[in-house]
Amino acid sequence: MHTKLFIPGPVEVREDVLSKIALPQIGHRTKEASELQRRISENMQRVWNTKDEIILSTSSGSGLMEGAIRSCTGKKAAVFSIGAFGKKWYEIARANGIEADIFESNMGDISDPNLMDKALSRGKYDLVAITHNETSTGIANPMEEIAQVIKKYPDLVFCLDMVSSAGGHKVNLDQIGIDIAITSSQKCLGLPAGISLCSLSKKAIERAKIVKNRGYYFDLLKLYDHIIKKDYQYPSTPSISHMFALDYQLDYILNVEGIENRYQRHLDMAKIVRDWARDKFQIFGNEQHLSRTVTTIANTRNINVEDLNNGLKERGMMISNGYGDLKEETFRIAHMGDTQVEDINELLNNINDILKI
Repeated sequence: MHTKLFIPGPVEVREDVLSKIALPQIGHRTKEASELQRRISENMQRVWNTKDEIILSTSSGSGLMEGAIRSCTGKKAAVFSIGAFGKKWYEIARANGIEADIFESNMGDISDPNLMDKALSRGKYDLVAITHNETSTGIANPMEEIAQVIKKYPDLVFCLDMVSSAGGHKVNLDQIGIDIAITSSQKCLGLPAGISLCSLSKKAIERAKIVKNRGYYFDLLKLYDHIIKKDYQYPSTPSISHMFALDYQLDYILNVEGIENRYQRHLDMAKIVRDWARDKFQIFGNEQHLSRTVTTIANTRNINVEDLNNGLKERGMMISNGYGDLKEETFRIAHMGDTQVEDINELLNNINDILKI
């Protein structure tokens, strides 16, 4: 029996998308490969509302996070974390020998713009890294408010982890002033895991030019220079199969479902899960800043989440337990990708039946 995934990645993938991965290979140095990448870049620019170049990487989003913080930190990075995945920015920096400070919010809260302003006013930093949508806590940072703070410091390269929000939560990169936005295929874009994307602003490119030891595989400047000089081709062999699927899915998102409809569907699903959580349990975290792609639920009934999941798996479904420090205190229901409202209703009805609530 196939288990339908309601976890914050990987997500369910439509059969027509999966079929594109099985298409015959093409040479990665051919004109066809260049045209494929150019379409992907142009369509992702539309999704992200940016004129910045789009870079692809045959890796998880963590690879491009490493590339961003290593390629564009000259002096020191300021990392603002609102959960387990926010901490990853700091861990990556330290693992690469990059100077960084971390400023952590209480679990379930946002990065406070006033506290950010106070930290950045010290003038010690030339790169700031934050998470837009924290899947461990189910909280989305208020990007418009945060952007107003960061715009006060024009020398900062602004890096944003959008791994679990791109394609599900609208963000206008150019309007907000994001220099490097990063996402992965296996979340709201509705693809199998294995490919990631980032935007790259002119400011980020100029910064990378003066940074030494940018690494090799994730050197963003080298990737950028190569696709510009070599007509959208990469120094290393990319996953052409993922590119086929991504090209097809971006066309679907923009021209079949429609990006605004996709955003609304994610919000509709989120509202259903939130209402259910308030009725049956309790929502974890600051309800003024809830994620549109995953809901973290406080386990106020002290249920055994593993037992619940075993019951769901017998019915062909799966949710997620809590993550990190919240593992025993919460559980999570994702509503992202191509999941539909009727899928969410079916899941919640089955949970109600299993728990007899």
